Amino acid sequence: MKWVNLFIFLSMSTYAMAQQKPAYILYNASGKKEGYEKMLKVLAQQDMILFGEYHNNPISHWLQLIVTKDLQIKRKLVLGAEMFERDNQEALDNYLSGKIDKRRLATEARLWDNYDTDYAPLVNFAKEKKLKFIATNIPRRYASMVAKGGFEVLDTLPQEEKLWIAPLPIAYEASLPGYANMLAMMGGHGGENLPKAQAVKDATMGYSILKNWEPGNLFIHYNGSYHSDNYEGIMWYLLHANPNLKIKTISTVTQKDINKLEQENKNKAHYIICVDAEMTVTY
Repeated sequence: MKWVNLFIFLSMSTYAMAQQKPAYILYNASGKKEGYEKMLKVLAQQDMILFGEYHNNPISHWLQLIVTKDLQIKRKLVLGAEMFERDNQEALDNYLSGKIDKRRLATEARLWDNYDTDYAPLVNFAKEKKLKFIATNIPRRYASMVAKGGFEVLDTLPQEEKLWIAPLPIAYEASLPGYANMLAMMGGHGGENLPKAQAVKDATMGYSILKNWEPGNLFIHYNGSYHSDNYEGIMWYLLHANPNLKIKTISTVTQKDINKLEQENKNKAHYIICVDAEMTVTY
């Protein structure tokens, strides 16, 4: 009995220590701590969720899966991700339907290097629940073309290739802070076309989301935080097309001290996942 009591004491002590050093804390836009269930209740009432991640952050990926599983109980879902380019949709569909296996998927689609650890769980959940999973991003070769030659270069493409891109001409607001800051951070290197390459990705992802969303469904989109931070990027294009959409954004940030959200991280999104800066990464 003495050893049992000692084991219980040690287990409780370990649990208490873990509670004092959490891996992350969830905040709302104003910087107040937010409960998971309260957030989930709000998310379940939306048309779309833009789930911004750090691509190598395991907390982001874990929460993406958990939130998706919990919302699937409440709503009919459609999933989509930046990490899949539109011309890989057929391969992704074939995997989801069981026509090809994971090895064939890796051969036929341009999977990210961290697919197995970070995105396969989401794709496999979609496969298990028979959910649509949409490849939303522009094929990278076209974004690279825009980075070098601006939007105008897209006009030279054959019509069948333009189908992988948001309809031309691409709406663009250069004064949006996200694009302006990108230009400033690069110190002018790459010129004005660099943020345009970002914008054509945002526009194409927004177009892909709208094309595959139906009223009554909840579309969850997984993307790098920069594509939806500060309610810009993808969200700007979605609301530009349909101002009546109900959209919530989630962002990921890291801090040395996660017990108070730093001013610069407030209002980045409706919900902010603040992760300990010492958290291990997936690559």
